[in-house]
Amino acid sequence: MISCVFEDGGKVSLRHVVVDTLVLKDNKVLLVKRADKLLEGGKWGLIGGFVDRDENLIQTVNREVFEETGYRVSGVTLLTIRDNPDRPHEDRQNISFVFFSKAGKKEGIADKESTSQEWFNFNNLPKKEELAFDHYQDIQLYLNYKKNNTSLPTLK
Repeated sequence: MISCVFEDGGKVSLRHVVVDTLVLKDNKVLLVKRADKLLEGGKWGLIGGFVDRDENLIQTVNREVFEETGYRVSGVTLLTIRDNPDRPHEDRQNISFVFFSKAGKKEGIADKESTSQEWFNFNNLPKKEELAFDHYQDIQLYLNYKKNNTSLPTLK
């Protein structure tokens, strides 16, 4: 959480809202290698980022996926909401809305938030310790949903 002091002396702790998205194609997931300057830099991660002012969650998914990969997406579906105040490797409490979507046409190029992007078959994912934050758990949750046809969103 971020502590803020307002002009009137009032104090508040703020949380951040982020999206994380599994971009899917042909039984593969698109992961990006996070730039070194970012938290968890050098690790593979889902595509995502902070919700901008005056933007809804679906708009954020579309913007973040396009900015970070150049892909358009469709079929954006809510998988889960992560609200763990002790999220691994975070310096604040981010509330993460985790989605999955289908990759569409690649129309752009990746921004500088990642050093590479790669399609991974679900049978050949990076090791858990090579994935940023709790993205490994998000992928496992998606695989469990596919295998067991569980209800969505999955909340714990």
